[in-house]
Amino acid sequence: MSTTPWSASLLEGWLTAAIAAPSIFNTQPWRFRLNVDTMFLEVRAAPDRGLREADPTGRALHLSVGAALFNLRVAVAHDGWTPVTRLLPEPDDPELLACVRTVQAPQRRVQDHRSDLYDAIGRRHSSRFPFADRPLSAGVRAELTEAAHLSGGALTFPESAEKAFLLDVTREAEERNRRDPDRASESRRWVHRDAYDRADAGMPRGTLGVQDAHEQLPMRDFTALRNVARLPSQEFERHPVIAVLSTAHDRRADWLRAGQALQHVLLVATAHGLRTSLLHQAVEWPDLRRALRPEPEHTGHVHMLVRLGYGPEGAASPRSASSESLLTSARGA
Repeated sequence: MSTTPWSASLLEGWLTAAIAAPSIFNTQPWRFRLNVDTMFLEVRAAPDRGLREADPTGRALHLSVGAALFNLRVAVAHDGWTPVTRLLPEPDDPELLACVRTVQAPQRRVQDHRSDLYDAIGRRHSSRFPFADRPLSAGVRAELTEAAHLSGGALTFPESAEKAFLLDVTREAEERNRRDPDRASESRRWVHRDAYDRADAGMPRGTLGVQDAHEQLPMRDFTALRNVARLPSQEFERHPVIAVLSTAHDRRADWLRAGQALQHVLLVATAHGLRTSLLHQAVEWPDLRRALRPEPEHTGHVHMLVRLGYGPEGAASPRSASSESLLTSARGA
């Protein structure tokens, strides 16, 4: 095996895949830089796109960048290379979250993901609309659980009583978000005025989805309106499928692993024809996040509740151009 430089078109394709990842409020808080001395592709944080109110510790930013990193790895492998990844390689450079070195793959290589995930990258986006009351098969649940495990996370599917509790906690978080003027203002800043505005970040109103008419599923109200009756609503599934994504520890590297595990799960779900949406409200409040610790051991650290099901595709959020996410190439120290 030998390390070989890549063409500009190859790099552009990898970055296009990377930035298709989900991010909180579609902030896209990542940047990429090619180190021309080492030929490492640096994956960096974009702190100017952080959320001071909803994400003061930067945990959700790390999850978002981790999801982009997983897409990057999938794209590199799709083009016949082996991505060798190192998380947080430079303690003195906190914005450098990962570096990726590409190695020419052997003829027979073992991938740590399904071979069809690259095609799922462009089809995956959140659907904040009602799903069918149709259960997931045991086989699909097992594959989703294994996907999270392979990427350093844990995915569990709570039973009815625990699921109801988790949704109650999320509902409390959503109410807090509406009542907190600073958080409400921050959320609204990322919502576009027009229904299908194609600005490079944030959320056009056409992507926001609807609320549950019976208020069983606490879907996020990105507009943070005080009067729920003013929001568009529909009847949602009565028996939602909810999965809990967690990690054993809660360090910055674990946040990046959680983001990779999340995206691995979302892409496998997409490959199976499933739609997904994310319930992140409760983990934005430290006390409510602690309440989400998975049963029965009450150990681990929850990063996301994932809603899965069969339903409408929903509208895709815009993305910045790949060239805008690539910083000027840098030489190593």
